[in-house]
Amino acid sequence: MSNVIRKNYPELGEVKAPYVHSVKHGNTLYISGLTAFGTAAQHEGITEQAEEIFSQIRKITSAEGTDFSALIKVTIFITSFAEIDALRKVLYRNYGDHLPASSLVEVSRLFSPDLSIEIEAVFGL
Repeated sequence: MSNVIRKNYPELGEVKAPYVHSVKHGNTLYISGLTAFGTAAQHEGITEQAEEIFSQIRKITSAEGTDFSALIKVTIFITSFAEIDALRKVLYRNYGDHLPASSLVEVSRLFSPDLSIEIEAVFGL
């Protein structure tokens, strides 16, 4: 499968697990689940963590020559629905006029106890 490109982005930090930040397959960019781990937002609330994740996604899309107008699908994992209204505001602000297909799943925990949210995304190129 020569049309598959697996890539890490140094500005997002070193990956110390068996995955890459993104995989490009044909005209589709798959972004792994991202969190605020290792950032200042890690110990903040869900909205701050979400903003950090969207900042990371923007770094990837910029490096790949695209933007949120090409967003197709997101899958969002959260540890609580307690702040869902505030999270929705963050989502609307970041999506703009480019609302994606979406799944929102509550999970019992993420890999670090202070993380509240993880987002994976799919973009068309």
